[in-house]
Amino acid sequence: MSWSNTYVGIPYGDLGRTVTGCDCWGLAKVVYQAELGLTLPDYRDGYVSAEEQAEVALLIGKETATSIWSLVEEPMAFDLLLFRHGRLESHVGIYVKPGVMLHMATEDQAKHEDYLSPRWQRRLVGIFRFTTGLKEAS
Repeated sequence: MSWSNTYVGIPYGDLGRTVTGCDCWGLAKVVYQAELGLTLPDYRDGYVSAEEQAEVALLIGKETATSIWSLVEEPMAFDLLLFRHGRLESHVGIYVKPGVMLHMATEDQAKHEDYLSPRWQRRLVGIFRFTTGLKEAS
C-alpha cells in the first residue's frame, strides 16, 4: 500500500482536484496524475456539487458507457470501484489491493477501507479501468 499511503489524510473538498482538498473523483484525478502520469477527465462542469448525487450519477452513467472505461473482473492497482449511494451510482474508490480501496469520505478525509465489508460490498456496482494510455500497473 506504499503508493496509496501518500494520499491518506487529504481533506475533503467539494469539487476539489488537489492535495489540499478533493472529492472522490478529485482524489482519483490526483492519484492518476501523480502515480501514472495520466490526466483523467475533470467533469467539474458536469455537476454543481458532489452532494448533487443525481447529477453525479448521470455523468458517471454516460462516462462508463464510453470506450475510455472498461468493466473488469480481475482488478489491478488503480482501477476504480464504482459504488451506489442509495439508488444512484455516484461514488468511486481506487483499488489498492484485494479488499482494500483508497477513497474520499465526504466531509472527512481520504482513507483506506475494506471494500469487501458489508457496508461497501452490497453497494459495489463494478470495477472499471481507464483504458486510454494505461499500461499494466502494480
